Amino acid sequence: MYGVELYAAVRLAVVEEGLSHHEAGRRFGIDRRTVKKMLSYSAPPGYRRRKPVRRPKLDGFTGIVDAILEGDRAPEVPVKQRHTAHRIFERLRDEHGFTGGYTIVKDYVRSRRQSTREAFVLLHHPPGHAQVDFGEAVVEVGGRREKVAFFCLILPHSDLWFVKAYPKETTEAFLDGHVSAFAFLGGVPLSVLYDNTTLAVARILGDGTRQRTRAFTHLQSHYLFRDRFGRPGKGNDKGKVEALVKTARRKFMVPIPKVPDLEALNERLLAHCLERLDALQQGAQAAALLADLDTLRDLPGAPFEACEHVPGRVSSTALVRYRSVDYSAPAVHAHKKVTIKGYVDRVEIALGAGIVARHRRSYIRGDVVYDPLHYLSLLEKKPGALDQAAPLRGWKLDPAFDALRRLLEARFGPRGKRDYIQTLRLLEDFPERQVTAAVRDAVARRLVGFDAVKHLLLARIEKRPAHLDLTRYPHLPQPFVAATRAGDYASLLAGGASRG
Repeated sequence: MYGVELYAAVRLAVVEEGLSHHEAGRRFGIDRRTVKKMLSYSAPPGYRRRKPVRRPKLDGFTGIVDAILEGDRAPEVPVKQRHTAHRIFERLRDEHGFTGGYTIVKDYVRSRRQSTREAFVLLHHPPGHAQVDFGEAVVEVGGRREKVAFFCLILPHSDLWFVKAYPKETTEAFLDGHVSAFAFLGGVPLSVLYDNTTLAVARILGDGTRQRTRAFTHLQSHYLFRDRFGRPGKGNDKGKVEALVKTARRKFMVPIPKVPDLEALNERLLAHCLERLDALQQGAQAAALLADLDTLRDLPGAPFEACEHVPGRVSSTALVRYRSVDYSAPAVHAHKKVTIKGYVDRVEIALGAGIVARHRRSYIRGDVVYDPLHYLSLLEKKPGALDQAAPLRGWKLDPAFDALRRLLEARFGPRGKRDYIQTLRLLEDFPERQVTAAVRDAVARRLVGFDAVKHLLLARIEKRPAHLDLTRYPHLPQPFVAATRAGDYASLLAGGASRG
């Protein structure tokens, strides 16, 4: 192929010197038809194919190849199990009698894939709008490696973001993530873009209309932001937050973080978020950040309760099940309908407008979380079950309680066990520290009885001296003081004389 320099020389010779095509061809050693072509183009036009490429051996099989490639693009086909060019060649040869070579199949597959690759349009992100998604990472929590979910929110206009970790990607984590992110931003975005997560979308109807979940609708009604949803399976619709998920995993989760608990991890993540905020305020994105923050709506005056509400019923063993974990409720509420409020860190059991039980949240499937106090009223009626009661296993009390029980049972026999349970029930209404001090005091004074412990406890709380009227407690040991006699003085005097 001739270069552009020759094109320029030939064109100048013909135009300036008036050479004919034949003379110019003789001077530059080229055909006169080439001279004619050079006068039509200022630079080499390159090779131009006038007819489509003929593939005599492949042309009868291109429809089969196209069908295979089209089937691979179906969403239900895993990416790692799609056909390679070599696998297509093998199928053509073995299943369809293809006699051509691998190269022409490979070239055709490459050209078809290039022609069907998706193109994208750069998106404009106005200020005050957000994108939200969850990511996953492995973290060493308390010496044990476990997978955690981290909530990500980004304002694409300025690239200000917020990240927070949770044990699982659950409804309550989804709600708490929004509450924490909005508090960090100091306002509420005008709209938030999501994928079609089941935490927000209960169902997609045939016409594309989305039915929101009750929890998400409540969140949206409280903060008054609009929702937007990307196309199913199209992560590029919310590319900013998808990129944030990758960035957070690579920057904050590599190497694998080692933390005592998730609170410590979230303190680190919050520090990174604040560093990002400072960098934006001092960098080229300062104006974009200011536009984002100025566009946010004000936070509502009332706080949002970031929990999942689930109806339930207390079983005959005073247990309520939530997310495959059993939590105890006061035995007096057995068989009653309750509302379970699941938070990220705790579970509350509500009866009517009141909370009757509160527990730490467990994420261990099949776990049982007891509060021993919930069973004391039942054990008072069934004291024989005290030693085998599962809810009391592992209940760590001061050794003075065991000492008091031994004294009660030694003095009163079977009735002493009931008195001991009544003493434990003081923990339902009074702080454990105060009750423990009263039990220690009773054991030290050898005042064995529920009434004595209760009196000592009330005296301690009211900050007054204890005045035990033993006539009101006939079961307590009575002190004996002998009457004074004159002979006792004589013996004392005699004793003093002998020592002198």
